[in-house]
Amino acid sequence: MSRRQCALNSVAVTFMFDRVGPKGQVTLPKQVRDALGLKTGELVETILTPEGALTRPVELRPRKVDLKKRLEQAEADVKAGRVRGPFNTASAVTRALSREQRARTRRPD
Repeated sequence: MSRRQCALNSVAVTFMFDRVGPKGQVTLPKQVRDALGLKTGELVETILTPEGALTRPVELRPRKVDLKKRLEQAEADVKAGRVRGPFNTASAVTRALSREQRARTRRPD
């Protein structure tokens, strides 16, 4: 790994270069992990930007779900016949979905 230092807003920043491993993995240097407060096993996301790839920490927050509303929607779907099953096996589900997909592709729009 090679290093180069520069000043950015009067803060010393070290640029580190590394090779992409055989499985496409890149190791975040300890200085970077420490600066971001990353611990082993924590999640990061990598997004593409016009300047290149940006890797940053991800904070997962539980999603608020209105269970009463979801149950009402499910009951409405059952009453309207927008349900499949019951199925006894996973392969039965797969067969039913395949039949439905074939039927959709045969219908003219």
